[in-house]
Amino acid sequence: MTVNSQLLEIISHQPYPLLFSTLSGAHLFGFPSQDSDYDLRGVHILPLAEVVGLHPLRETIEHFETPDNQLIIDLVTHDIKKFFQLLLTKKGVLEPLYSPLVFHSSPEHEELKSIARSCITRHHAHHYLGFARTQWRLFEKEHPPRVKPLLYVFRVLLTGIHLMQTGEVEANLVRLNEAFQLRYIPELIARKMEGGEGAILEAVDVEFYRGECDRLRGELDAAFHSSCLPEAAKGKDALNDLLVRVRLKYVTSL
Repeated sequence: MTVNSQLLEIISHQPYPLLFSTLSGAHLFGFPSQDSDYDLRGVHILPLAEVVGLHPLRETIEHFETPDNQLIIDLVTHDIKKFFQLLLTKKGVLEPLYSPLVFHSSPEHEELKSIARSCITRHHAHHYLGFARTQWRLFEKEHPPRVKPLLYVFRVLLTGIHLMQTGEVEANLVRLNEAFQLRYIPELIARKMEGGEGAILEAVDVEFYRGECDRLRGELDAAFHSSCLPEAAKGKDALNDLLVRVRLKYVTSL
C-alpha cells in the first residue's frame, strides 16, 4: 500500500464528516526526510445532536498511528466552529487551510478559503515572531544543535514577511527562498533531508545564524508596521453563515 493510500484510509475512518484534510509539517514546508511524520490537519463537523446535547463536545480529535511501523501519521482535526473561532484570531491555522497538499476537500472547503482571506490581518505577524523565538531557543539549547529547529526559524520568519507584504500564505521554504535568495537555505534543507529529523550541524557558526535571525525578525517587524493588511478580521458574518449551513447540511450525520 502506498503512503497516499494509507493516509486516505486513515482519513476515511474518522468518526465525523470532514470539511477538509491537508498535509502540513515538513512535507508542506519543503524539507521532508525519510523519517518525517505525516502531519495531517483538518476540520471535522460534529452533528447537530451532539452540539446541542449534554455530552462533552469532541472539539479536537487527535489520532496517532504507525501502520506497519514504517511511517508515523499524526492526524489532528478541529470541529468547524472551533476552527472558525481560531481563524478570527492570529493563531496559526492559515497554513493547513491553504496547504496545496490536499487529501480531502469539499465545496465548503473552497468557500472557506475564499472567506478566510478577509480574516488575515497584520497581527498574524505576532504568531510568526513568537514561533520563531520558540524555535530559536530550542536550537540554542541543543548540543550539538539540530538543523530542524533552525530551518523552522527561517521558514516562519520568511512566511511571516511574505504574508505581511502580499497577503498570501506561503509555507514552503524552497519557494519562499526563490524570492529571498538566502544562500545558506539550500544547504540547510539538504542536510535535513539527507540526515533526517536528528540531523545536526557540526562546527556551526551560531553567531552568524543569530545575526540572520535578528535581521529577519527586524524585517518582519518592519513589514508588520508597513503592511496594508487590516487591523482586525472581517469575515465573522460570512463564517457564521457558512457554519450554520454546514451544520444543518449534516444534521442527520451520526
